[in-house]
Amino acid sequence: MKNWTTLAAFSGALAALAGCATGPDFPAPSPPRTTSCGEAVEERTVEARGPGGVSQKFDAKTDIPAQWWELFRCEALDASVREALESSPTMAQAAARLRQAQEEYNAQAGSTRYPAVDAGLLAKRQKVNPEAMGMENAPVPDPFAVYHASISVSYAFDLFGKDRRVLEGLKAQVDRREYELEAARQTLAANVVLTGIRQAELERQLALAQDIVSARAEQMEIARKREEAGGISIQDLERQGMWLEQARAALPALEKQHRQVLRQMAVYRGREPAEAAGEPLELDALHLPGELPAGLPSEVARQRPDIRAAEAVWRRACANVGVATANLYPQFTLTANLGSQETDVGDLLSAANVWSIGGELMQPIFHGGALRARKRAAVAAYDEAAAAYRETVLRGLQEVADALQAVEADARTLQARAAAADHARAAREIAERQVEAGGLSRAAALEERIRQLQAEGERVQAQAARYADTAALFHALGGGWWNAGKGETPE
Repeated sequence: MKNWTTLAAFSGALAALAGCATGPDFPAPSPPRTTSCGEAVEERTVEARGPGGVSQKFDAKTDIPAQWWELFRCEALDASVREALESSPTMAQAAARLRQAQEEYNAQAGSTRYPAVDAGLLAKRQKVNPEAMGMENAPVPDPFAVYHASISVSYAFDLFGKDRRVLEGLKAQVDRREYELEAARQTLAANVVLTGIRQAELERQLALAQDIVSARAEQMEIARKREEAGGISIQDLERQGMWLEQARAALPALEKQHRQVLRQMAVYRGREPAEAAGEPLELDALHLPGELPAGLPSEVARQRPDIRAAEAVWRRACANVGVATANLYPQFTLTANLGSQETDVGDLLSAANVWSIGGELMQPIFHGGALRARKRAAVAAYDEAAAAYRETVLRGLQEVADALQAVEADARTLQARAAAADHARAAREIAERQVEAGGLSRAAALEERIRQLQAEGERVQAQAARYADTAALFHALGGGWWNAGKGETPE
């Protein structure tokens, strides 16, 4: 009875000790020191004439909807994003990694929070030799069977919080995978939007390039007739042919890029490249959001999923320091066994005649410095994770600043390109009126037409850049995942 009391008292003391945990507690990351992600931008961008020229307002209070791509008001683009999020292997991989992390946490939680209980059944046939056991002249029994049934229970006391630190690290791993899943979702959506914008731009550029080829071909025909009539030299005709072929040479590159974009879009949507049909996208049909979030550094650090994932990696490294520290201290395991041992299987369940209970205390003494070296390695990994987190924050702030400046610069570029396109259009109209009045040749008017098409191509390029950098800003700010389920996308 005294032994039972002593063991119970000892176990109670160990249970009380288990309230401690070794290693540092994870410190909450400090917010960025600055109040701006980069150089200040104007409150509003300049306005340009034509599609995509609306003035955009920057406001730190403007939030991002969870489905921010719907702000462009393009159903074909929305459908592509939806299909990509549902069918892309990228999302399937990220989701599988999250499930794996969750189940690893569940497995560890079950094995550390509760005692391990195992049932065993043993049956064997044996023969004993009394003389081998020092019993001379004892009769030698016949071979006999032994049956043994038992239930074993063991429980390792978490004296210094090792198990809790392991669970803390696995929980941080689950958080990391959750944020990586969201980061994959936001990146995939942004890639689909940017690819869609690029597709629309290339389709418009292709149409303009084909119009230039047609104009050059008409000029070539006029030049051929004039050369036959002696109005121009053969050199002028050859020069005109060179311009025509140069215009034609631009088409294959644009067509190649267009097909590449369609194949890329198919892969994003989880389709094979051969299924790259591609619904035409009209660039002018895209709506440019008029209000944009400016992004505060403190909000960026809490909203970008890649920064939150880096924080989770840092938190797990902190927990691993606790695990390595706890390995330096004693570990105590309590075990108990209850069973029945009989020579007749029919009597096996009649009574429990075999039992044991005991505890094991293990204190590391000498491991060649391995345990302390592992702790130092864990501290180094912690320092690495802290530096990686800081780098991720800095990179995120840089991306936001770059995107803000790009949107502002795009507006000024589009303003100038749109004005240039207007001047080119006016010059072409004047040339056409002069042709009607007989004051200008058709060939000269076609040259003005080509200049107008080239100016329009530059305007389209600036317009597409403005759409793309607006999408990049939404992505750089985190993509609005925190607003999922909070309502409809605002107009």
